[in-house]
Amino acid sequence: MTGFIDCHCHISDGDFDKDIEDVIENAKKAGLIAVLAVAEYAGEFEKIIQLSQRYPGFIFPCLGVHPVQGIAPDPQRSAILQDLDAALPIIEKYKDHIVAIGEVGLDFTPRFVSSDTDKESQRQVLIQQAAIAKQLDIPLNVHSRSAGRPTIHLLKEQGVEKVLLHAFDGKPSAAMEGVKAGFFFSIPPSIVRSEQKQKLVKQLPLESICLETDSPALGPEKQVRNQPKNISICAEYVSKIKGVPLDTVIEVTTQNALRLFPRLKTLLRA
Repeated sequence: MTGFIDCHCHISDGDFDKDIEDVIENAKKAGLIAVLAVAEYAGEFEKIIQLSQRYPGFIFPCLGVHPVQGIAPDPQRSAILQDLDAALPIIEKYKDHIVAIGEVGLDFTPRFVSSDTDKESQRQVLIQQAAIAKQLDIPLNVHSRSAGRPTIHLLKEQGVEKVLLHAFDGKPSAAMEGVKAGFFFSIPPSIVRSEQKQKLVKQLPLESICLETDSPALGPEKQVRNQPKNISICAEYVSKIKGVPLDTVIEVTTQNALRLFPRLKTLLRA
């Protein structure tokens, strides 16, 4: 199976409401065969499910509660267990349709975390969602901003084996702990302007790399809306850094994604 898989994308974001048809059409023209639509809070779960029904066999839903909660005008804050209350029944309802639990994780950025209590509350939210992923035998699609090592350690402690660490911002040494645990790392188009991502790709084995866009964020240009068609930029840059042919990068990263997300394999063949 050839083509790109965008392993982490916010296609339900309001930035795409006006031209979603064109965005999807452009993605397909660029060679994408699948887009994994991740959630951040329970309020967008139904929208993601609807998009996956509108574009069956192309948009695949991932439902989860992000470590940072709060929608404008409310201030952003660390996730708490109560944030799961609305999420859990919807995850249960669609448990046979989702390909991963996500976007979940830890975010220890100082503006969201003012105490150890905040960190602990994020940990508890992640632990609960890790348990659901294990129970459903599907991967976690993971955010780990300013918390690379703590996230990897917690996932290992919880015995989670199927993990995608998206846009990992930690040190390569921390990432290698994840590689040893069998985790995968997805690389966004912002690699073209991120020395940290370039160093990360240099260290990571190609067998541990997937591709993502994180659209509409993390595009090749700052403050410009990113979209799934930009996935080719990641592949080209990984090819350049690793010194391997572009076709090899596409083939290996796609096979990695299909290995990590077994439901995706089944659904793409359906």
